[in-house]
Amino acid sequence: MGMNVGNSSGDDEVMVEMNTTPLIDVMLVLIVMLIITLPVQTHAVKMDLPVHNTPPSTEKPVIVSIEIDFDGVIRWDGNVVRDGEMLRSYMTHAAQTEPRPEIHLKPHKLAKYNVVAQVLATAQRLGLDNIGIIGNEKFE
Repeated sequence: MGMNVGNSSGDDEVMVEMNTTPLIDVMLVLIVMLIITLPVQTHAVKMDLPVHNTPPSTEKPVIVSIEIDFDGVIRWDGNVVRDGEMLRSYMTHAAQTEPRPEIHLKPHKLAKYNVVAQVLATAQRLGLDNIGIIGNEKFE
């Protein structure tokens, strides 16, 4: 094993290549230190679960069906709702009854989002929170 110290050809060329091995070693050490010092992130949701086990109610809830047609016509259990005031009165009456009814919202595939959003917002404002949207499979 020998080492070539001199230049046998006699040319005085400067070596332009940089030795990158120490740079790579330093970068690997920094990456390992960064990985070690990062805190472990847990994707846990902290919840306070109820203490008492209440038996499920044997009564079937009252179900109110709200249908929204493609042209914006709203039907409450099959009855046409003429305006927003009539819808609010229906929802106010439903919010005051005990137990509160389940609302099944059935929008048509071509119904405008604005009409559906107004119905949901009105229900939320009046305290109707047991709402389900029926027929989502047609939107896929």
